[in-house]
Amino acid sequence: MNPALDHIAISGIRRFNDAVAGIPDMVRLTLGEPDFNTPDHIKQAAIKAIDDDQSHYTANAGDPRLRAAVAKTWHDKYAVDYRAEDEILVTVGATEAIAIALQGLFTPGDAVLVPVPVYPGYIPLLTLNHIKPIIIDTRANDFSLTPEMIDQTIAAHSNDHIAGIILNYPNNPTGITYDADQLQALAQACVAHDLMILADEIYAELTYGAPHVSIAKYAWDHTVIISGLSKSHAMTGWRIGFLLAPAEITQALKKIHQYTVTAATTVAQIAGIEALEHGQDDGAKMRVIYQQRRDYLLKALQEIGFSAIDPQGAFYLFAKLPERFAQDSEKFCTDLAKADRLAIIPGTAFGEVGQGYVRMSYAASEENLHKAVERLTHFVETH
Repeated sequence: MNPALDHIAISGIRRFNDAVAGIPDMVRLTLGEPDFNTPDHIKQAAIKAIDDDQSHYTANAGDPRLRAAVAKTWHDKYAVDYRAEDEILVTVGATEAIAIALQGLFTPGDAVLVPVPVYPGYIPLLTLNHIKPIIIDTRANDFSLTPEMIDQTIAAHSNDHIAGIILNYPNNPTGITYDADQLQALAQACVAHDLMILADEIYAELTYGAPHVSIAKYAWDHTVIISGLSKSHAMTGWRIGFLLAPAEITQALKKIHQYTVTAATTVAQIAGIEALEHGQDDGAKMRVIYQQRRDYLLKALQEIGFSAIDPQGAFYLFAKLPERFAQDSEKFCTDLAKADRLAIIPGTAFGEVGQGYVRMSYAASEENLHKAVERLTHFVETH
């Protein structure tokens, strides 16, 4: 077996979710999965594709019509331009896009900056590829990365060959995102240090208050964008992701993609075409409801005694445990699940800096959110 496997573990999110799954009448605010169903017009497009016997391989890089729709979407919505023919890959979910990017952009012995807390899928992939993750703790700045943090971290690791940075925004688990001025400053710092930016922008459609801005606007030739349809169109199980980058990068990464998966599923790609060509506003409708849920849950948590940064994107609250509790996230979540049948994710699933925090997903029905608040209130009042 590859000895690198000894240094990675099953995702803390999945592990905790599975551990409490057998408890009866459990309310779960655990997984980052929309509770909406895939819009009907997308499902019908897939059904028609099956009926029409569209069961053959697409091009390795993806159906040309889907890549054209991706290019148009990113031009129209985010003002960044990529050629459909050689600067876009259709992947098996954003996860495959992340995996092939990390494998292809960096070489064993390189180091990559990882601002934390962050989605736990990156560091295991870095480890498997013998790339060193260098952690940047963002707690002191309310979980927002700054150019100064980048400069200071690189100066403190002068013996490492730091080749890149992972920037996930809107962020999982905090919901933090960045405006144009912040992104321009971050881009300048990354370019000054010649860092490749892996920009995981999967939650681009789910921002509250201001539209999403892509860092590729300010560092196009240093950026690889990760995107997909899982969050924007409630299509997690369809597994359609996108990788956008300059042709030199995309064509190199296509080699890994080709020998890993051949191509994404044909019927799912056809559903993706429908989603982007005729469902441009599908995510906007969901976003309105997510924002209402966010406002309700944030206010309720503050009344119970939790503190949380007001998230400007995604569908998570990353909340600090009330001070009178021991700041042990795992114990708090385990006791809560057993005593009051509410499952939330320990902050430590997102790195050691998450100790004392919990993540709650508000991609859940209004009924379940009200139940969650009732059960959490009861637990806090009685423990």
